[in-house]
Amino acid sequence: MSNIVIVYHSGYGHTKKVAEAVRAGATQAGADVRLIAVGDLDDAAWAELDAADAIVFGAPTYMGGPSADFKKFADASSKPWFAQKWKDKIAAGFTNSAAMNGDKFLTISYLVTLAMQHGMIWVGTGMMPSNTKAATRNDLNFVGGFTGLLTQSPADASPDEAPPPGDLETAKAFGARIAAVTARWTGSHASGENGGHQPASESP
Repeated sequence: MSNIVIVYHSGYGHTKKVAEAVRAGATQAGADVRLIAVGDLDDAAWAELDAADAIVFGAPTYMGGPSADFKKFADASSKPWFAQKWKDKIAAGFTNSAAMNGDKFLTISYLVTLAMQHGMIWVGTGMMPSNTKAATRNDLNFVGGFTGLLTQSPADASPDEAPPPGDLETAKAFGARIAAVTARWTGSHASGENGGHQPASESP
């Protein structure tokens, strides 16, 4: 069973709801998943991150980038970075903003860069977008995220109201993909082929 940790910040509850949906999808796909809010990080939580097979980063997009609370966590991750504790782990990320665009891809780009700093293996959504005339707001990947999961919550909507069901179903599908890729990667990684760094796409 793959061990996945979702570490996130949620200012108003919307991003937490997305994190829970990602967890649900990954759990249904057979992974052991733990949610950790950045405000709850302690020595035990950092140890869980170090022991995880995959780490999923989640942050709301505020003013065109990740929230300050998430950035504080990212900066603190320089300690495991120095020891290369997260190298070759699977990584993925998601973000939520009030606008459909909201420059939220800049947050995803930041999360990718954070993962690359740690030498991690990034996983995108692997989903086609819902971009036809017949598409509805609750179709899978309506917001059109490829590199990471993008969700949207109107500024005046409570976490009970948003993100909408389609975004949460997209989050579940993303969680399932992360679980599947992690299981495949850890299987090939454990085989020791190519010095233990065989890409998942080349596994038997």
